[in-house]
Amino acid sequence: MDKKHPLPLSCQLLINCWTQPIRLHSIDTDRGAIVVLREGLTDPSGRLSSWIGEDCCTWEGIKCHNQTGRVTKLDLRNPYHLIGAVDPPAYKRSCLGGKINPSLIRLEYLTSLDLSLNDFEGLEIPGFFGELKNLRYLNLSFASFAGEIPASLGNLSNLQYLDLYADAYSNTGPRELRSQSLEWLTPLSSLKYLNLGFVKLDSTGDHWLQTFNMLPSLVHLRLHWCELKGLPLTLPSINFTSLSVLDLSENSFNSLIPPWLFNLTGLTELYLTWDFFSGSIPDEFANLKNLQVLDLSDNLNLEGQIPGLLGNLSKLQFLDLSANNFHGDVYGLFSGFSSNPNSKLESLDLSSNSLTGELPESLGLLKHLQHLDLSSNSFWGSIPSSIGSLSALRVLDLSYNTMNGTIPERLGQLSGLVDMNLMANSWKGILKETHFMNLRKLQHVRLTTEPTRSLAFSASHGWFPPFKLKSIQLENCMTGPSFPVWLQVQNELTSVVLKNVSISDTIPGKWFSQLSAQLTYLVLSQDQMRGELPRHLNYPYLNLIDLSYNNFEGPFPSWSTNATDVILDENSFSGPIPENIGALMPRLQKLYVSRNHLTGRIPSSMCDIEGLNIISLRNNKLSGELPNCWHRLMLWGIDISNNSLTGNIPNSFGFLPSLSVLLLSNNNLDGEIPSSLRNCTGLTSMDLGGNKISGSLPLWLQYMSSLFMLRLGSNLLSGGIPDQVCRLQNLHILDLSQNKISGPIPKCFGNLSALVHGKGSEVFQRLIREVTRGRDPEYSNVVANVNSIELSGNNLTGEIPYEITNLLALRILDLSHNHLSGAIPRSLTSLASLTRLNLSYNHLSGSIPFLPRFNDSSIYEGNPLLCGAPLPTKCPLPRPRK
Repeated sequence: MDKKHPLPLSCQLLINCWTQPIRLHSIDTDRGAIVVLREGLTDPSGRLSSWIGEDCCTWEGIKCHNQTGRVTKLDLRNPYHLIGAVDPPAYKRSCLGGKINPSLIRLEYLTSLDLSLNDFEGLEIPGFFGELKNLRYLNLSFASFAGEIPASLGNLSNLQYLDLYADAYSNTGPRELRSQSLEWLTPLSSLKYLNLGFVKLDSTGDHWLQTFNMLPSLVHLRLHWCELKGLPLTLPSINFTSLSVLDLSENSFNSLIPPWLFNLTGLTELYLTWDFFSGSIPDEFANLKNLQVLDLSDNLNLEGQIPGLLGNLSKLQFLDLSANNFHGDVYGLFSGFSSNPNSKLESLDLSSNSLTGELPESLGLLKHLQHLDLSSNSFWGSIPSSIGSLSALRVLDLSYNTMNGTIPERLGQLSGLVDMNLMANSWKGILKETHFMNLRKLQHVRLTTEPTRSLAFSASHGWFPPFKLKSIQLENCMTGPSFPVWLQVQNELTSVVLKNVSISDTIPGKWFSQLSAQLTYLVLSQDQMRGELPRHLNYPYLNLIDLSYNNFEGPFPSWSTNATDVILDENSFSGPIPENIGALMPRLQKLYVSRNHLTGRIPSSMCDIEGLNIISLRNNKLSGELPNCWHRLMLWGIDISNNSLTGNIPNSFGFLPSLSVLLLSNNNLDGEIPSSLRNCTGLTSMDLGGNKISGSLPLWLQYMSSLFMLRLGSNLLSGGIPDQVCRLQNLHILDLSQNKISGPIPKCFGNLSALVHGKGSEVFQRLIREVTRGRDPEYSNVVANVNSIELSGNNLTGEIPYEITNLLALRILDLSHNHLSGAIPRSLTSLASLTRLNLSYNHLSGSIPFLPRFNDSSIYEGNPLLCGAPLPTKCPLPRPRK
C-alpha cells in the first residue's frame, strides 16, 4: 500500500492494537537485559546511577531507535581523561569492571557496543558477543581483557569497526590477549577498521599477512606490537587496496622494507617504527602520493642519505625518520621541499641519526612547519636566518649537535614558538633583546654551550620580556653579573636550571617564594650567587634542588619538599642540620652538603628516611657521635669525612644491606672496626683513615669479595696483616700506613689478582665518584691511586717478599718507615706499571737493583746497609774466587 492508497483508519487502528503489546514487550525485554547486565558490573564511581525508571532509552550511555524504541547503542566507554598526568586511584574508581552477563544477547537490535577504557582485570572476551548479529561497531580497547579472542566474533558479518587494542593502564597483574589463529577474521568482509594493537599474534605463523589481505573493505589496520613473525617481501596479489592507514610498528621484522607496500597507493598514514628495517629508503616511496603521515623512526639500521623524493610528497604533513643511521647532509631532502612550493609539512623529526653539514637556507620554505627536531646529529655552523620565516613553528629542537656558530636575530620573529631546545652545542655570539622580541608564546628554553665558548646575553638589566616561561635551562651562557629583571619576573617556572651563568649577585629571598608551587627542578649552581634562602618553603612537587658551588649562607634550608636529590655542596650554610629533616624531606634519596660550615650532631631522624641512598657531609664542622639507628635502609653511600665526629662507628651500619661506599676519614672516631660490617658483603670502598681506630685487622675482611679500596691509614691498629687479606680478589687500593702493625708482609700478596691484571676498577671508581660527586681532590684523583699498596709508618719486619713482584699492574708501592730487612728483590724491574716507589728508612741491605725510573736517592735513604746508585755509598767489589 503506497501513499496514494493508504490503509483505512480502521485497519491502522487494528494493526496498532496488535503491534503495541509486542513493541512494549520488546522494550521490556531490552530493559530487563540491561538491568541484569548492570547487576554483574562493578561501578565504584556510580556512572550507572541513572539506570533507574521504566524508560531505559533515557539512561546514560544507551540510545534507542526513534520508531521501534529498541536499544541500538550501548556506550559504556570510560570518560576518564588519560592524556597527561593520571591519578591511578581516581582512574581505577572511574572504571567499570566485574562480569558481563549473557543477557546482553537479548539486545537483538544492538548495532554498537563500546566498553573501552575500563578495567575488566583479565576477563576473557565473552564468546556470546558473536551472537549479536546486527553489531556494526565493537570497541573493547584498553579495557584489560585477556585470554584467547573467541572465534565466534567471526559470526559478526555486519561488523565494520573492531577495536581490541590490548594495552591497559591498569597494573593489577600480567595479562595477555592473544589469538592462535586469524581464521575468524575471514568472514568479516564488511570490516573497515581493525585494531589489534598489543594482541599477541606470534602463534599465527608466517601467513598472517594473507589473512588481512583478504579483507577487501579494510581501510584502517593497526597491528602495533603484536609480536608478528616475519614480514613477506612479496604477495601474490594485493586485495586490501582500500587501505588508508597501516600501522605495523614495533614488530621486529628484521628485513628490508617490502616492495608490496608501494602498491597501496591509497595510503595516507604509514607507521613502521621499531620494526628493525634495514637498507636505504626505496625510491618507490614516490608512488605513495597520498601519504600524509610517514613514520620510519627507531629502526636503527635504515641508512644512506635521506632522498629528496620524500620532499616531493605534496600531501605529507608528518615525517619521522628519527633513531636510524642516516648520514650525509640534508640538502637533497630540502631540495625536494624547495621544488614543492605547496608543501604541507607540519612536523619533521630527523633526530638521533648521523647527519652532518650546515642547515640550508631552504629550511625557511616550510611555511606550515610546527615541529622541527634535528637533535642528536652532527650538524654544524649557524642557524640559518631564514628560520624567521617559519611563522607556524611551535617546537624547535637542535640539541646535541656540533652547532658552533651564532643564533640569528630573526629567531625573534617566531611568534608561535613555545619550546626552544638549543642545548649541548658550541654556540657563540651575543643574544640581544631582538632575539626574543616577539616570542610571546615561549614557555620552555634550553640553551647551553661549551665553557670555552663565548655566549652572552646583552639585554639591559631592566628589560621585561614578552613571555612567561614554564621552564628554563641556561648553562655556560654569560647572563650576569647581576640577577637580571627578565629572570626575576618569571613567576610561573616549574623547572629552573642556571649553571655557570656568571651571576654573582644577591638572589632575593622573595624570588624563591614567588616560584610556582608546581616547581619540580631548582638548579642554581657553579656561580657566585649570594644571599640567604627563605627559612621555610613548601614545594610538594620538587624532585631536585642543586644550589652547589655558590656563596649562599644562613641555616640549612628547612624546606618541606618531596625532593629526592638535595645538593648544597660548596656554600656557606651554617648551623645544624634540622632535627626533623626526616619529616621535612621524607622522599630524600641523595643528600650532598659537603664543604659548608654545618655544626652540631647528625640528627637521628635521617634514619627515618627509608629511601635514602647517599649521604655526603664531608668537610663540615659536625661533631658528636654518629646516630646508631641505621637499620634496613637502602643507604649505599656514606661520606662524612673531614669533620669532628667522636665515639665508635655505629654497629647499625652493619645492618645496611646495600652499603657499598663508607668514607669516614679524618674524624676523631675511636674503638674497633665493628664486626657487624661483616654483613655488608657488597662493600666496595671503605676509608676510615685519620681516626683513632684501634684493635687488629679483622679476619672477616676475607668475606668482602667486592672490596676495591681499603684505607685504614693513620689510626692505632696493631697486630699483623692476616693472610686472609690476600683473598680480596678485587682489591685495587690498600692503605694501612701510619699504624702500629707488625710482623711480616704476607707472601700471599702476590695472589691479589686485581693487582696482577689491573682490570675491573671502573665500576668501583664510578661508585666513589657518585658519592663524592667527583669533586673532592682526595678522590677525584682516585685513578692515580688505583693499584697501590701503602704500608709505610708501621713496625713491619722481615724481607720484602719476592712474590710482590707478581703484581704486574701495581703503580704505587710505599714500604717506608718500617723495620724491613734483607735485599731489595731484583725482580722489581719487571713491574713496568710502577710509577711511585718508596723503600726509605728500613733496614734493607745489599746493592740496589738497576731501576732507571727510580733513581732518586730519597727512595732508598735511611737504609745504612744499602749501596749503589743512586745512593752515594758504593758497593764493595766482590772477593775473587780462590
